[in-house]
Amino acid sequence: MGINELRVAVTLVSLAVFIGIVVWAWRGRFDAASRLPFEGGEQ
Repeated sequence: MGINELRVAVTLVSLAVFIGIVVWAWRGRFDAASRLPFEGGEQ
């Protein structure tokens, strides 16, 4: 495997990881955390 194939492989793996993180973040796991600044805290 030459250096160019290695660069392509690293680029594709990085893209897949990035897309995975974006999908994970947009699944709604952070709904409660996103509402925290607007709930409570009023005294």
